[in-house]
Amino acid sequence: MTTLALVGSPLWYASRAGGTLSLLLLTATVVLGIASGGRAAPRTIGRFEIGLLHRNLSVLTLVFLVLHVVTAVLDPFVHLGWAVTVLPFAASYRPLWLGLGTVAFDLLLAVLVTSALRLRIGARRWKAVHWLAYAAWPFALFHGVGTGTDTRLSLQLWLYAGCLFSVVGAVWWRLAKAGPGRAAGRLAAALGAGAVPVVLTAFLASGPLQPGWAQRAAVNTALHFGGGR
Repeated sequence: MTTLALVGSPLWYASRAGGTLSLLLLTATVVLGIASGGRAAPRTIGRFEIGLLHRNLSVLTLVFLVLHVVTAVLDPFVHLGWAVTVLPFAASYRPLWLGLGTVAFDLLLAVLVTSALRLRIGARRWKAVHWLAYAAWPFALFHGVGTGTDTRLSLQLWLYAGCLFSVVGAVWWRLAKAGPGRAAGRLAAALGAGAVPVVLTAFLASGPLQPGWAQRAAVNTALHFGGGR
């Protein structure tokens, strides 16, 4: 086993940094989108300023996401290949957890493409696709938790917890500010938001926080390349 395999290459560190920053920025984008919509929209800030901030956060998210993807593919340790960046669950290295990240990336790409074609496809269709950005967030969160071999670090756990409770808190706050009606939909949204922390906690306890889980999750790659991170 080489020293590089033990400590990680600079590309691996760049990939992890890019992934973590893109998750934080995606979380901020989602929280802003949830908290500024409908009756929850702030009265002291104009919608133009909120929309501009939302777009800038989205662009930054994509910038760091591209950094994350490119450096992960270029990292010689796992030999991912470019196809896995758009084809979910096609990787030999942690296919499930990498696949979740690919799904999130594809959803965000769909939002980007339709945003560029917004005038042609119409606001209603664009808005329908735009909701995929919110769906991308849980996929990105579980991708980071399941793929990152630094998940057990206290700082990384606090970052995940901050992202998680920011989004869940924004959903519940939005629901509290919502007007009457659509009780079934509001209840489903509240229960869905509340289920995410429960599922994530159970997964952490049974998976990434267990000793040796990172090596077991990458056992096929470890056997092929002679080591693991």
